[in-house]
Amino acid sequence: MTQSSGAELALLLLGGFHSMVDEVTVELTKRGHEAVRPVHEFALRAVDAGADTASELGRRLSVSKQAAAQTIAVLEQFGYVDREADPSDARRKRVRVTPRGRELMTIGEALFDDVRSRWAVQIGPEQLEALETHLAQLTVRRSFSAEDLQD
Repeated sequence: MTQSSGAELALLLLGGFHSMVDEVTVELTKRGHEAVRPVHEFALRAVDAGADTASELGRRLSVSKQAAAQTIAVLEQFGYVDREADPSDARRKRVRVTPRGRELMTIGEALFDDVRSRWAVQIGPEQLEALETHLAQLTVRRSFSAEDLQD
């Protein structure tokens, strides 16, 4: 096997990400969650973990407050989040995940697990676990920007 260049490795990693996301997105559409993009699920997870304002969501996704507000508006339009008045500051609205948003996260997680299982069958569970271990060692956990996650 010949050694790949750094650019080729980056493309393989990106391709792996897109392969997983594309499979999950197609299945989510079949299950009534049309027009869902990776950034939507990542945003839902951030909101569920406490990013309940546009400012906080922007920090978690490494995007501007305005971009986060647009993402929140889309999620609200799809029924995945709603806004409620902040009990400590009536001028402020807090974002929360709706039952439909929780359904999306649950289904999405199961679908990603399905893809992972198919990959384990394809290359072997030990190989996949080794790949995950190596990637965890090589990568720094960071927030992803919306631009990183678009199609």
